[in-house]
Amino acid sequence: MSVPRIVTALVASVLVGGGTHLAQAQSAAPKASKGAAAKPAPAKPEAAKPEAKPAAAVAGNPEPTLIGQFGTWGAYTATPKGKKICFALAKPSSSKTNPPNRPRDPAYAFVSTRPTEKVTNEVSIMIGYSLKPGSESTLEVGGASYAMYTQGDGLWIKNAAEEERMVDAMRKASDAVVKGVSAKGTETTDTFSLKGLAQALDKLAQDCKR
Repeated sequence: MSVPRIVTALVASVLVGGGTHLAQAQSAAPKASKGAAAKPAPAKPEAAKPEAKPAAAVAGNPEPTLIGQFGTWGAYTATPKGKKICFALAKPSSSKTNPPNRPRDPAYAFVSTRPTEKVTNEVSIMIGYSLKPGSESTLEVGGASYAMYTQGDGLWIKNAAEEERMVDAMRKASDAVVKGVSAKGTETTDTFSLKGLAQALDKLAQDCKR
């Protein structure tokens, strides 16, 4: 099965640059235990740099390899700049906008692991439009709502100390709901089926051992 070109671009903008966003979020969460927290949080102007790089230059070659499809979730590995990364990827099972039928790019959910950065199961969402600066975005799963840090068209959990609990809930729940507001004020609701996510993460844990 060929890997969609969009996946290569998303690897660059979400996975490779994810540590920058996570470090920013963790600057407000001193209890976070993830390895990425050890990195100093960059100033806001620096945070935009990973997104400004061309996808091909960051992701490099070869392209991500699909190692298994589990329900709605694909399990992929890639080696940008010689550093192995593993991630599960899915598109929403349903998307709604308010006002209705507003145009937007496709949304994707990622759960990624980057062994060289000691990052495991980092959740990120590419929402498909530029988010309204300062707006509140949330991911709802398992009866709980998690505040999401936003930048550009990406979402990452605001309190990294809650990420492990959120991923555990995602393993067990049937779906997750992501809500955001675009720069133009459009409200969006994306529902992601979580069928197959637990199996995809188990596969990646085996394939992405350090």
